[in-house]
Amino acid sequence: MGIVVENVSKQFGSFKAVDQVSLEIKSGSLVALLGPSGSGKSTLLRLIAGLEMPDTGKIWLTGTDATYQSVQERNIGFVFQHYALFKHMTVRQNIAFGLDIRKTPKAKVTARVEELLDLIQLKGLGSRYPSQLSGGQRQRVALARSLAVQPKVLLLDEPFGALDAKVRKDLRAWLRRLHDEVHVTTVFVTHDQEEAMEVSDEIVVMNKGKVEQIGTPAQIYDHPATAFVMSFIGPVNVLPSTSRIFQGNGFDSAHPEMFLRPQDVVVETQPNGSSVPALISRLIHLGWEVQAELALEDGQVVTAHLTRERFDELKLFPQQRVYVKPKDAKSFPLYYSI
Repeated sequence: MGIVVENVSKQFGSFKAVDQVSLEIKSGSLVALLGPSGSGKSTLLRLIAGLEMPDTGKIWLTGTDATYQSVQERNIGFVFQHYALFKHMTVRQNIAFGLDIRKTPKAKVTARVEELLDLIQLKGLGSRYPSQLSGGQRQRVALARSLAVQPKVLLLDEPFGALDAKVRKDLRAWLRRLHDEVHVTTVFVTHDQEEAMEVSDEIVVMNKGKVEQIGTPAQIYDHPATAFVMSFIGPVNVLPSTSRIFQGNGFDSAHPEMFLRPQDVVVETQPNGSSVPALISRLIHLGWEVQAELALEDGQVVTAHLTRERFDELKLFPQQRVYVKPKDAKSFPLYYSI
């Protein structure tokens, strides 16, 4: 057993940050808490860490009731967005800090630090100070410092949020490889859907203090449980269910809105079955794919994503008349805006 959160709530004044949340995180897994600002994901992480106490409910860590344990008793590693390294200490001293305050024998500290320097791919840089490292290197040192004491659980709060896009992407891949080596139960908070999809074993999608859905990246993307999940995970067209594009395609719905992924919009240059006419208002080249903005005759605007191969085959150009139809679409009883 890794982490069990049982009917946990937390309120700040009149604001309910976490509302009756229950979930189980398997031992050794890497799980993302994903949601927009104010969804409760960081508060839930702080509750697991012991930095906040729940108003109601229980938190279990590796089979032990940790609801009212102190941070120290929980044996948790915590990494913040802004590194929090000690500027006056070298990389080696930063990593050793937790071991030193536990009065770990010097030989064991030295061996553990060297092992971690190798693990985070900074061997030979142990004598440098944080100011002499790049942002990505500093974040790796922060992770190593948290891992040094061999925590039962590793918690990461927007760990790559302060870094530029390329460094973030590199560190995502590195974190996944690191986790596959150390297998410590890891929970990380992010508002970046791509980051959650790329790194995690499971995603917990949160909204307004509640859990909307828990599942693998594939389950969350392919089988969203709610309108919020579908609209938050990846791009989507939200159209009235009465739009002509859905007529004759088996997507009639009693619900007022339909959700259509851009890659599920089929574009042809000639009428094809139940396809409807549209005008290409804009083409955006995104490298490996092309985004087409299409104006339907009923006034609705639809975004379609085409592979470069398909785009070249169709020879599309702005203001061209084309014909479109949905390959797949979903509807939900209620729609919660982000």
